Amino acid sequence: MKGSELRSFRFVIMFAAVLLVSGTLAIQSAAAKTTIKFNDRSWDSIQVHNRIAGFIIEHGYGYDVDYVPGETVSLLTALQRGDSDVEMESWTENTQELFDKGLKEGTIIDLGPNYRDNWQGWLVPTFVIKGDEKRGIKPMAPGLKSVHDLPTYWEVFKDPEEPTKGRFYNSIPGWGVTAINSQKLKAYGLDKYFTDFIPGSDAALAGSMTAAVKRGKPWVGYYWAPSWILGKLDMTALKEPPFDKEIWNTTKACAFQPVQVHIFVNAKLPGKAPEVIEFLKKYETTTALNNEILAHMQDTRGMPEDGALWFLKNKKELWTGWVPADVAGKVEAALK
Repeated sequence: MKGSELRSFRFVIMFAAVLLVSGTLAIQSAAAKTTIKFNDRSWDSIQVHNRIAGFIIEHGYGYDVDYVPGETVSLLTALQRGDSDVEMESWTENTQELFDKGLKEGTIIDLGPNYRDNWQGWLVPTFVIKGDEKRGIKPMAPGLKSVHDLPTYWEVFKDPEEPTKGRFYNSIPGWGVTAINSQKLKAYGLDKYFTDFIPGSDAALAGSMTAAVKRGKPWVGYYWAPSWILGKLDMTALKEPPFDKEIWNTTKACAFQPVQVHIFVNAKLPGKAPEVIEFLKKYETTTALNNEILAHMQDTRGMPEDGALWFLKNKKELWTGWVPADVAGKVEAALK
């Protein structure tokens, strides 16, 4: 073989080797970019956060994403097993034992708060206490200030299906807080005066409150912030004894403590997607911002995907600080 032919042959071999290596690396890279699964619990704010983070992870980092529907216990168990990867909105204290178990066993990692200024508790429409002169509504329970006043006014909230008691609107099946509210009713002695009514869905719970306010009718039950409904309706929280850890751990006969709404991930995710972990560590919002997103969705009848896109298009100054410039550029290109 002549020298020139030998050099050509070597070049072909080297070029083929480069292609082989490149192809192998590409296959390895694609294999490494596994689908990232989000715990898609049944309330709007967590679903919006899932889709904000999911859009950034998919279009900015090149991963596939998926949203796993379910409720508290099943999804947190899936997170610990590795059947899902990300919990964007934990409400940790409502299911403290599950999170403690995962942290102790090293199956989940706490990446810090999504938002810090949350609230949850029992409340009534303000006109129930103060009336509404413009609507011709007189005060129905003028002395109602705390949960301990509810026995005096149970008839105001009469349950149409069980008229010997008032109706308390609890949260929905599958949520950790539902059992807590049931325990509170008993601890305050209110189970003698109120039925423990459990709506079938978040939409049914919100709808019951909205309908009552619209019609000028009494309503008492549980809700939380951030939520579009508390950003739109004039509601008054009922006082409870201050949070006390010992009381909480026994009877629950005290106010909800400020809850940690954190982002948790399965412990294997840092090894699969370290750049996603860095992004999620920087991800942080506020209750006011969440209320704004959710109110926009309500006004436009939007889905969580719509709320996520609205946020990404209108709050660029916030989310671009969570990711490198090149990732932000890819996300912005996808938004167009």
